[in-house]
Amino acid sequence: MLTSITANAENYPYRSDYMFLTTPNHADWLYKTGEKAEVEVIFQHYGIGKTIECEYSVANDMMKHSDYKKITLKDGRGKINMGTRKTPGFNDLEIRTTLNGKKISHHIKVGYDVDKIKPWTQEPSDFTRFWDDVLKEQANRPLQYTKELAKEYCTDKFDCYLVKLQLLDNHAFYGYLFMPIAAKQGKKCPVVLCPPGAGIKTIKEPLRHRYYAENDMIRLEIEIHGIKPTLSEKDFKEISNAFNAKNCGYLENGIENPNRYYMRHVYAGLVRCFDFLTLLPEWDGKNCVTQGGSQGGALAIIGAALDPRVNLCVANHPALSDMGAYSEEGRTGGYPHFNNSKTQFTKETLKTMALYDVVNFAKHVKGEVFMTWGYNDNTCPPTTSYAVWNNLQCKKESLITPINEHWTSENTEYNHMEWIKRHLK
Repeated sequence: MLTSITANAENYPYRSDYMFLTTPNHADWLYKTGEKAEVEVIFQHYGIGKTIECEYSVANDMMKHSDYKKITLKDGRGKINMGTRKTPGFNDLEIRTTLNGKKISHHIKVGYDVDKIKPWTQEPSDFTRFWDDVLKEQANRPLQYTKELAKEYCTDKFDCYLVKLQLLDNHAFYGYLFMPIAAKQGKKCPVVLCPPGAGIKTIKEPLRHRYYAENDMIRLEIEIHGIKPTLSEKDFKEISNAFNAKNCGYLENGIENPNRYYMRHVYAGLVRCFDFLTLLPEWDGKNCVTQGGSQGGALAIIGAALDPRVNLCVANHPALSDMGAYSEEGRTGGYPHFNNSKTQFTKETLKTMALYDVVNFAKHVKGEVFMTWGYNDNTCPPTTSYAVWNNLQCKKESLITPINEHWTSENTEYNHMEWIKRHLK
């Protein structure tokens, strides 16, 4: 794995004077169970190969490393045998050393029979009925929203509005609605819903994905906590510290009961967003799209499963996937990693997790999906991304970027928009 040293390459120290390069002997980083993976390791200091002693360990994806072995990289070069697996999944090679008193670590993951990875989480028998009941409850409430011009984000290509949507249980979403100027001139446009990544935070850089509106797409970028995004970052930090600082924060709130779980209004709220978007006279009447990454990637898939109006979905490394898998020793689970939290794996909490797990929603998606993920991700691990991917029964395409940890490049994100454009009805 070689990562360029730039401010945007988050899985490498910025402006570092050292570099690890790890290259598996299979170009795609994938193996059959029973095959042994060998990794060439290069270590450079100021671009010069340096003889150095390292420790390394191989563990199952997201499991604790132990039993470190030693290797000397002569002139900065060596090879490590990662061994194999008997079951489908990923192994993680961790390398660590000390240079001038500074501890340095690096890792790379390779997969085995990844198309056979199956989720631990199974769909509850009442899964469909549960969500039908939630959406019926929401549908019985009138659509209520406010919409005001956000002049600071308007350009000569689009107008921007700050929208507030009322949801179940007195919750709300705020969002920025980007309306192409062409729509004002009579052109009918597709609608794109963009749910956020995890956390209680403002909608940062609302103009970052301005190219959607510049390509004649109506885009609604939302937050999910009902906190007005015009608040200062200081205020958001104080709110997050108060309600989201410990363990898994809001993602644990009410998890003992699926009808009181915090994410209930969030999942249902995705459908309410399309209730709003499809009433816009500028909508083309055909295309409803979800797009997001991490928690946003999870919500993109969930929205596509819950709302039959959604015909296209783009999801990066979805969180909230196979969350209960950690209840079985040695199994890899997904974000928010309840194995590290105060939540106990009980009959009740596991039932809630299953009702809210992306792997179960994936089977109900009817529209077309474009999904991206990386192998070195320790936030939304590749094991759980494949568990989602392998459960998708719709038409689907993938972009797999083995080197990526929990990030996507600006170019990749722009290409998501291009993919949507090519697949519009």
